[in-house]
Amino acid sequence: MYALLLAIIYVAFISLGLPDSLVGAGWPVMHSDLGVPLGFAGVLTTIIAGGTIVSSLASERLTRRFSAGSVTAVSVGMTAAALVGFSLSDSFWMLCLWAIPYGLGAGAVDAALNNYVALHYAARHMNWLHACWGVGAAISPFVMSFALSSSSLGWSGAYWIIGGVQALLTLVLFISLPLWGRVNPARAAVEAQGLEGAPVNTGHVPLGTALRIRGVKLILAAFFAYCALESTAILWASTFLVEDRGVEAATAAAFASLFLLGITAGRFLAGFVADHVGDRALIRGGFLAVGVGAVMIAVPVGTDVLALAGLVVAGLGSAPIYPAIIHSTPVNFGRQNSQAIIGVQMAAAYTGSTLAPPLFGALSTWLGLWIFPFFILALVALGLAMSERLNRRVDHGELAGAPAA
Repeated sequence: MYALLLAIIYVAFISLGLPDSLVGAGWPVMHSDLGVPLGFAGVLTTIIAGGTIVSSLASERLTRRFSAGSVTAVSVGMTAAALVGFSLSDSFWMLCLWAIPYGLGAGAVDAALNNYVALHYAARHMNWLHACWGVGAAISPFVMSFALSSSSLGWSGAYWIIGGVQALLTLVLFISLPLWGRVNPARAAVEAQGLEGAPVNTGHVPLGTALRIRGVKLILAAFFAYCALESTAILWASTFLVEDRGVEAATAAAFASLFLLGITAGRFLAGFVADHVGDRALIRGGFLAVGVGAVMIAVPVGTDVLALAGLVVAGLGSAPIYPAIIHSTPVNFGRQNSQAIIGVQMAAAYTGSTLAPPLFGALSTWLGLWIFPFFILALVALGLAMSERLNRRVDHGELAGAPAA
């Protein structure tokens, strides 16, 4: 039962990543077919991000009322319907309408699944599951490429294919609903945290209450910083290498993709050591490795090799930070608070991912693209400082889930 549900959750995480890169992969053709400027992609992504933030903040109340399995199934169903809606859209305003359930479904399922895994499964699974998200995100551009090269499909065909996959997963999730309540929380707590199983308070934790819990603002700042640096690197690394370092465009694009592949591969590797080294060491080591990578990118030497290698190092360093922050939440703040806090963390993550790339774009227009590695370093410093300050509070027993000092 335990293993079967875990297998379903692994498939769900692959499915979570599938829609995330579709808009970017298809937009060069989509905007032309729809008769809108290239920059209108930002309107779509903003609507989607807004929906994810809203549903992330509401996830605690929804999950406590309807269960993690039900929220996951309904949310994946919403994204499936939205993707099919995208495939049927022949105007930009229709895409904007379908982007609303797209974002709402994505945020709710992300928060519900992450909390469920943090409570019921070991740290290695959190890393491997997030690596599966990367697999899904890497697959969908190939689906879009196949659809665009087909004379009968086009970009709408790619959305139809991914929407169909999501619809099939929705059916599987509804069939599996009886399994979700049969995973033994006490067993899971012992396996995941090495702790005796404790009764979980099922009472609602309001947003205001969650934000007032000691240490929450620190982890939100750390999560914001990580997701900000990740999204900035994904969007701007290739442009920096070409425009500031004179790297050939094809080479820059390849190494920019290696940043994402580094995250995916790094999470698979981190899964093998996560249970032994712990979430705290993974977060600290991850931020430090990203910092080393940024320094390698910043060093002005006569060869491109150091900067290109630095980008790969930064990707590998990024790998364990997100899953480790999520997995440590029940330990740091208490199992009874984890769903509410993970929902807020998801909102902070989406906020960082949405705001940081355009902020860097504005700064680089004013100062120049040379600031790219220093922008990353500033976010590393913020994330590391906030996470280390949280660790000190945990060590002194100041947090809701901390052991007594």
